[in-house]
Parts: sequence; C-alpha cells; structure tokens
Amino acid sequence: MADKLKDTGTISFLEAAVKISHTSPDIPAEVQMSMKDHIMRRTRIQRQTTEPASSTRHISFKRHLPRQMHVSSMDYGMDPPAVAEQPTSIGRIKPELYKQKSVDSEDPKKEAAKTCGKINFTLKYDYENETLTVRILRAFDLPAKDFCGSSDPYVKIYLLPDRKRKFQTRVHRKTLNPTFDESFHFPVPHEELASRKLHLSVFDFDRFSRHDMIGEVILENLFEASDLSRETSIWKDIQYATTESVDLGEIMFSLCYLPTAGRLTLTVIKCRNLKAMDITGYSDPYVKVSLLCDGRRLKKKKTTIKKNTLNPTYNEAIIFDIPPENMDQVSLLISVMDYDRVGHNEIIGVCRVGVNAEGLGRDHWNEMLAYPRKPIAHWHPLVEVKKSFKEWQGRAASFDSQGSCPSPKPPPTP
Repeated sequence: MADKLKDTGTISFLEAAVKISHTSPDIPAEVQMSMKDHIMRRTRIQRQTTEPASSTRHISFKRHLPRQMHVSSMDYGMDPPAVAEQPTSIGRIKPELYKQKSVDSEDPKKEAAKTCGKINFTLKYDYENETLTVRILRAFDLPAKDFCGSSDPYVKIYLLPDRKRKFQTRVHRKTLNPTFDESFHFPVPHEELASRKLHLSVFDFDRFSRHDMIGEVILENLFEASDLSRETSIWKDIQYATTESVDLGEIMFSLCYLPTAGRLTLTVIKCRNLKAMDITGYSDPYVKVSLLCDGRRLKKKKTTIKKNTLNPTYNEAIIFDIPPENMDQVSLLISVMDYDRVGHNEIIGVCRVGVNAEGLGRDHWNEMLAYPRKPIAHWHPLVEVKKSFKEWQGRAASFDSQGSCPSPKPPPTP
C-alpha cells in the first residue's frame, strides 16, 4: 500500500513538472525530455536502494568517523550533488605549502653556518732564527653581536698544543670587516712544525660583560699552502663556536688489567697544556680517579699535587681490585683538579674510560682487555664535567637489573 502511495505521489510530481515545463516557453523540448528521463531514473534508483533506519549507536559511530569518509553519501551510480563539485580551499591539503615551509625551516641553520665570515692571514717561517711569523690581515663579513648591528672584533692566536704563549690583536670598534695587519712571532724548531696547529679565535669585545666568541679557525697542517719559505696568504672560513674548543688540555695515562688477579692498574703519566686556573697564569693540578659502577662511585684515589705548572709529570700508579665478571659493568672517571688552599678545589677537566664510554675512552678500554697484562698508554683530551654527567645519567641504568655491584655510594658531585 505504501509503495502504491509512493508511486502515485511520484507520478503526480512528474505531471506537475511536465505542466510547469509546458508553461515555460524558455525551456526547449529537448531539455524538458531530459529532465523527465532524469527524474524517472532517480525515482527508480531511490526505490531500489531504500535503506533500513539506522540505530542511535550507529549514528553516534558515524559521527566519530573522519569527515573525509562521507559515509552518508555513498555512490550508487547517481549523479553527485552540485555542491560537492564546487572547489573549496577549506580542509584541502596543499603539498606545495608544506614543501615551502620545510625549506624555510632549514634555511636559518644554513645561513647561521655561513654568516661567521672569513679571515685572511699569512704564514712565513724564518729558518735561520727558527721563528714562525703569523700575520693577521683582515676579517670579512663577521656576524653582528651588538644591538647596534655591529661588532667590536679582535683575534686570539695560539700555536697548539702550547697555550702558554698567546697573542691578541687590537680591538676594532663597530665594524664587521676589520683590517688588523698585525704580525706575531712564535719561536718553534722546524722539526716541530708538523705537529703544531694554528688556532685563531675571533671574539667580540664587551666592556661590561663576558666577551662573546664569534668563531674559530684551526689550521691542522701548517704546510697546507706552501713550505713557508715565502710569505703565503691564506683565506679560511670562520667556523661557528661559542667557546674555544681546545681550552682544557690533555692527560696521558696507561691501563693494564691482570685477569688472574682481578687487578686494574691505571698509571697517570703526565698532563700537558692544562687550563690556567690561578691568577698567576698557572695551576696546582692533581688527578683524581673514581671507580664507577652503573654510574655510582665505589672508590676514589688521587695523585700528588704539582705546584705552579700547566704541564705536570706524575708517573704514579693507581690500583683497583675488580673481578673479571664485573669488568663490563665498571668504568673509570679521570678528573684533573686544581688544588686551592683557601676555597674549594676546581675541576679543570675530565675524561672517562669503560665499555659504555664514547670514542677514545671506549677504544682504550677495549684495547686493554684485548691485551691483558700489557700497559696500554694514550693521550686523552679533557672535557667539561657537565658533559660527562649527562653521559652517566643516560647510561647509569644499563645494568641495574643485575645488581652485582657491591654497596654503591652516591654519584660524585663536582
């Protein structure tokens, strides 16, 4: 009965539409016939695709679906609504916009690396007097460090690894392209030139606060451009840096392990080019060695104190008893300290060796284990203590579940 009523309503609707089309002289006969066919086809499709009423839980489920799915407008072969064909920018993803943003986000990093500028200097070696002459000519395109959009640059010159002899240019006010034209002389034997490095640090002078570092240049090979018999001009890019990368010095020590006795011997041999911690330009260094297990200090031992020197020699052995089964759980923290009679002792720098150490510290440890009963000696650069503490915190829990370390003490505090 309902189908009959629906058919009757459809026919009456068609008759009304045809009557309207007959009374409209602007509509051609072809258009009228196509409208009639379209309405009849749509009516048949709707009759064939009648869906049962959805329950409330299905409606709520559809409401949580993504908008892009359009569950209620499935394609059954009929023409889509005219609204869906209209172009709109709302909700449409434009890949070109995202591509542009990703490129823009990378540009500042690249620009920051390029805006440290360049520096021009010359090198010449006097074979008769055994003196290397470094002439700082000019710098170009330095970054602005002051609020006024300029800088007050000057240059520090080292001939590494010696830091006792340091030179510095004059400060040039409010310029990003200073011309220095200053010469400095380093007495050095010719046979040592191959092992020396030229270190130039560019700073911005600040009268009321700490001077800002603009960047640095490290020339690894002094014979890079010529044999230095004639004055050679060199241009170098100034590498971005916030602190001088080689300020703390180095320490040499040997490691030796006896598996049968379970004995680890660390022999502190010497240090060189330590950072000056006292007003006199020297330090009173000693070395403290801490045995760590899972980042916790178990034991500590130290060497004697060497007064007023940046290049101390110790040749002192420090021994720890460690069973072979615990060697993969322990590490050694070597701290070079500056003794202070009045206040607290200051840390000059540290290094770490062990299975979980990084770089040379791990390699030195593995070499010791590969060659038992044989002392293995290496130079180690000193780093800041904060960096070492981050390594402990990141790796301290690597063996916590095994619980084989005996009664650990709290971690060391600088």
